[in-house]
Amino acid sequence: MRFLLSLAAVTASLSSAIADETPKKPNVVFILADDLGWTDLGCQGSKYYKTPNIDKLAAAGLRFTQGYTCGPNCQPTRAALMTGQYGPRTGIYTVGGINRFDWKSRPLRPVDNLEKLPLNRSTIGDVMKSAGYATGMFGKWHLGQDDAHHPSKRGFDQAIVSMGKHFDFVTQPKVEYPKGTYLADFLTDKAVDFIEQNKEKPFFLYLPHFGVHSPFEAKPDLVAKFKGQPTAGGHSDPTYAAMIASVDESVGRVVATLEELKLTENTIVIFSSDNGGVGGYVREGLKKAGDITDNAPLRSGKGSLYEGGVRVPWIVRWPGKVPTGITDTPIISVDLLPTLIELSGAKPPKNQTLDGVSMLGCFASGGKNAPTRDLFWHFPGYLGAGQGTWRTTPAGAIRSGDWKLIEFFEDGKKELYDLRADESQATNLAEKHPDKVTELHAKLVAWRKTIAAPMPAPNKK
Repeated sequence: MRFLLSLAAVTASLSSAIADETPKKPNVVFILADDLGWTDLGCQGSKYYKTPNIDKLAAAGLRFTQGYTCGPNCQPTRAALMTGQYGPRTGIYTVGGINRFDWKSRPLRPVDNLEKLPLNRSTIGDVMKSAGYATGMFGKWHLGQDDAHHPSKRGFDQAIVSMGKHFDFVTQPKVEYPKGTYLADFLTDKAVDFIEQNKEKPFFLYLPHFGVHSPFEAKPDLVAKFKGQPTAGGHSDPTYAAMIASVDESVGRVVATLEELKLTENTIVIFSSDNGGVGGYVREGLKKAGDITDNAPLRSGKGSLYEGGVRVPWIVRWPGKVPTGITDTPIISVDLLPTLIELSGAKPPKNQTLDGVSMLGCFASGGKNAPTRDLFWHFPGYLGAGQGTWRTTPAGAIRSGDWKLIEFFEDGKKELYDLRADESQATNLAEKHPDKVTELHAKLVAWRKTIAAPMPAPNKK
């Protein structure tokens, strides 16, 4: 009997030891800035904005110089990130209904736009939760805030939504906070609390800041730091610089929390933005659009399918798993969900085609093990720029290798650019390379057919 008891004790001890050695699933922190431009970080070239924490994150991780969003403005990118699907599958192409801008004087009627993520779509929250993760979301949701569409009903165990103001903001559900609190700080407090509460189990934290979206409001002490500082590269606004600094402070606090709790080695941190910065319009002749920053050398800005509207920072840090470095491998919003499915061991959502690819192998190889595929954009609507001017008219685009083709639906005009030789998209090569135009346009048309992308209809005035 003593032998049996002793054997049982040894077996229990071994089982416990094996359980302790079983690696915990990696935690995931995804931080999304709002309207942060491609050059709005120190590590991305800004000589005016100060982002020491994000720069440190980039230095310790893999920085994608050709990271993309699926839309030129907020909502379509968020839908793509949450579902792994391009806009034609979710019905979300832009922000608001088609009458947000007066299209009735234009040749086309925009495709109707959904303002809420369909309830029959699984979100990244649903997927990570099904894989055993605690899930938290704090910030700008923008995919429907009524009870049924709120992130707390879309796979997130904890969810606080807020956008629209940086001071005196409203949260859903309502949360009390001290007067004078800055939204970025409030959201970071909640994110840090979530990490501390779930430090013993796998967690997925989604922190979509409302910064640096308008209205342009910042903490006075940070604004003061930038006043009188020499401007550079179209970066000159001290309030906007202070807003970026607050997002940078948030990243620093989240990373410091992971370090304090000894979670750094088992946590992948991803940082990005939802579209290009609000700038580059003056160079396009759109003086009324209102530059607050500049995406140069990229062309145009938020609201455009030129590079300045859809190319954004993408930074991935996972010590010991993702080598440090810089890569020019493209990555796009729809890649996030497939990547986290592979990372977490989750099952893909049923009856939901994923348009992206897992980038986990690319991460692990420092960008060398890159998937071969084309990237697509579909924007069947109008985005105004004031006084009858437009940031974009209905258009579609494809990136294939270093080539990018943009098709404008009103008149069928096509523009072709070699992004490796002409990052600024200064020279339209369509007439010089008609065969390449034909090839890429055929791919774009075939993709639209495959994905059942609706096209704007003639405007019957």
